[in-house]
Amino acid sequence: MSENQNSHVVEINISKEMRSSFLDYAMSVIVSRALPDARDGLKPVHRRILYAMNDLGMTSDKAYKKSARIVGEVIGKYHPHGDSAVYETMVRMAQDFNFRYMLVDGHGNFGSVDGDAAAAMRYTEARMSKIAMELVRDLNKDTVDYQENYDGSEKEPVVLPARFPNLLVNGSTGIAVGMATNIPPHQLGEIIDGVLALSKDPEISIPELMEIIPGPDFPTSGQIIGRSGIRKAYESGRGSITIRAKVEIEEKASGKQVIIVNELPFQVNKAKLIEKIADLARDKKIEGITDLRDESDRNGMRIVIEVRKDANANVLLNNLYKQTTLQTSFGINLLALVNGQPKVLNLKQCLYHYLEHQKVVIKRRTAFELRKAEARAHILEGLRIALDNLDAVISLIRSSQTAEIARNGLMENFSLSEKQAQAILDMRLQRLTGLEREKIEEEYQALVELIAELKAILADEEKVLEIIREELLEIKERFNDKRRTEIITGGIENIEDEDLIPRENIVITLTHNGYIKRLPASTYRSQKRGGRGIQGMGTNEDDFVEQLLTTSTHDTILFFTNKGKVYRAKGYEIPVYSRTAKGLPIINLLGVEKGEWVNAIIPVSEFVDDWYLFFTTKKGISKRSPLSQFANIRNNGLIAVGLREDDELISVRLTDGSKHMVIGTKKGMLIRFQETDVRSMGRTASGVKGITLDEDDEVVGMEIIEESVDVLIVTRNGYGKRTPSSEYRIQSRGGKGLKTCNITDKNGPVVSVKAATGEEDLMLITASGVLIRMAVDTISTMGRNTQGVKLIRLDENVFVSTVALVEKAEDVPEDYEDDNESSEVISPRDDNESSEVINPSDDSEE
Repeated sequence: MSENQNSHVVEINISKEMRSSFLDYAMSVIVSRALPDARDGLKPVHRRILYAMNDLGMTSDKAYKKSARIVGEVIGKYHPHGDSAVYETMVRMAQDFNFRYMLVDGHGNFGSVDGDAAAAMRYTEARMSKIAMELVRDLNKDTVDYQENYDGSEKEPVVLPARFPNLLVNGSTGIAVGMATNIPPHQLGEIIDGVLALSKDPEISIPELMEIIPGPDFPTSGQIIGRSGIRKAYESGRGSITIRAKVEIEEKASGKQVIIVNELPFQVNKAKLIEKIADLARDKKIEGITDLRDESDRNGMRIVIEVRKDANANVLLNNLYKQTTLQTSFGINLLALVNGQPKVLNLKQCLYHYLEHQKVVIKRRTAFELRKAEARAHILEGLRIALDNLDAVISLIRSSQTAEIARNGLMENFSLSEKQAQAILDMRLQRLTGLEREKIEEEYQALVELIAELKAILADEEKVLEIIREELLEIKERFNDKRRTEIITGGIENIEDEDLIPRENIVITLTHNGYIKRLPASTYRSQKRGGRGIQGMGTNEDDFVEQLLTTSTHDTILFFTNKGKVYRAKGYEIPVYSRTAKGLPIINLLGVEKGEWVNAIIPVSEFVDDWYLFFTTKKGISKRSPLSQFANIRNNGLIAVGLREDDELISVRLTDGSKHMVIGTKKGMLIRFQETDVRSMGRTASGVKGITLDEDDEVVGMEIIEESVDVLIVTRNGYGKRTPSSEYRIQSRGGKGLKTCNITDKNGPVVSVKAATGEEDLMLITASGVLIRMAVDTISTMGRNTQGVKLIRLDENVFVSTVALVEKAEDVPEDYEDDNESSEVISPRDDNESSEVINPSDDSEE
């Protein structure tokens, strides 16, 4: 080998070369293939497909074109990879079970949820979807940078303007070298609302954003189980969520149960799922399935699993969840490119980078429009000068031998630029008419205003943000739809969260204005009757505690509203606050609507079939429904009782189907009847008459009553008493009932009717938030026709707002001194206005 040849040989370390080459390859895969950009949420191949379709004019308002033509354009100009990879990507963009908001409008066979492949690209046709047009909108207004394609013969955008937050809306999945991204899709309206909230409050926290964006929203619907995985992913960028198929259990007339699957977890192959279930049944790994069939059609999905008569459908379903893809996990990894570098982002950062991108887009678009307006205004200024000197201009042009001489003459004589002079020479004669001259003046004045407005936008970022908000709201109005994926946080489904939370007794309070909180039940020390009480909750001047109950952190809490709807939450989901804190607005916990408030709360440990919920409304209408009908409640609630006009739900109680019920009214009437007098009804039924009311009277309470309990009455002015239940004979429902309390100005109208055994403590809460806890057995037992004893000393213009019975406290203050004044028994003869002795014959009934 010659010396000259040896000079071209370079010795290298193979280990270093492999390391360097692989790193270059890895970065190329990461940046140029596998990961989406945080700004538009697109990988290069998706961006190139949309850009090529837009460049070819295959917009949503044009005719479909062959898919092969699109693929050829993409691989020929922008994407130097295989045509099958490009076509498969385009197919996914047109599948409604893969993309939450499809970016390609496909025509032909684009595959199915059963895993069927799309037809060949020569058979299918496509165009951009309407929402995809928003990703490329304003692309021709210098809103983004361009780069050379792979051979330097074409230009392609580095990023699309992306007028909606596509990264989170459609999500992304990709495997790079040494890293992977898995971003779930979300509901468009929720994500836009999140961006709007961030634009108004840059310091907004992730928990506050999660009140707006509760979680992912998959195109195949399904149910997300628990919020812990969502919360972890949104806070750290990584987390895992459990997705479950939406299933209903129906019972045939023969008594056999049928499991109906209506929605599948995201990316589950329906055909393979059915095959797996069939294999498990054949191999006896799951027993109890007698038939399995797919009844899905163009109207929706429907997988039917018939259950053997002696088998339990719920047990069978739990086995299917464990052994099939009816329940899957989705590992969230919010990895995206930020300034060309891969970064794991939390929820707020995803929204932040999109918002920053939109600021750049709006500013660049505004600057482009400003340059265009200024250029046009410059031309119009020249035309105005020409029109003002029309005779001289015409004379100069006529006397010029060539166009160049005329142009130079105009520039010299009238101080015009070359563009202005050329525009004058190009002007048609019809522009010299009076009307055309007015149009030129009007256009010029409009441009002057537009230029001032555009400059103001560029000088004020708040104006830029306002434009972003307006355009996002316009997109939301056009493309928003309903959330598809339900997030389940109550019942056994949330076992992951419950395992981390200790069981403990808690007190839950809810104020009149809708603030809720929980505290340990040991927070309040017991006092004796007549004490001043302790401050139980900090309230505003116009707020007071209205609901109070004791339960467990692991119980399901059912919230019934005045509009007859029911919502649910677990005990541990209700936030903990200090004893004097106001609490959290319940609208941040439940999906209550405007003008709707909670007025009955029922804790449930298990939804069994032979227990019932008993309802009573303000107008005395009662209804009884099986508890099992309330096991599955959506985030936006369910109808619990069908209310009649101008009526509202007052009270709800949990019963075993064999109890006696009492209904008490504001004017001191009370009726007792057997629960079975009200037949079991469906969830949406209205009910039947429970008590007949006098004019201006209304129901204030309804309770379960037994022979061993007393009826506990509390009035507005802090008086109360216990009356044995034996004094209330059983009547038929619908009557007027018996008098239970003598109402005077001194004790005030009845505010609460409770059933008490004497083994509880009574909690009284005033409108100012003062709370007193006393043993029920310290309250005097009296007849029906008495006013009662003073339970709490009230200041002027203060009244009792709510009453609750809680478990008896073990600690009684040793320094307590009995208050003789408050132990005085008040009978009708102690009050001049009520001195008339009322005989039993005065009791009215229907």
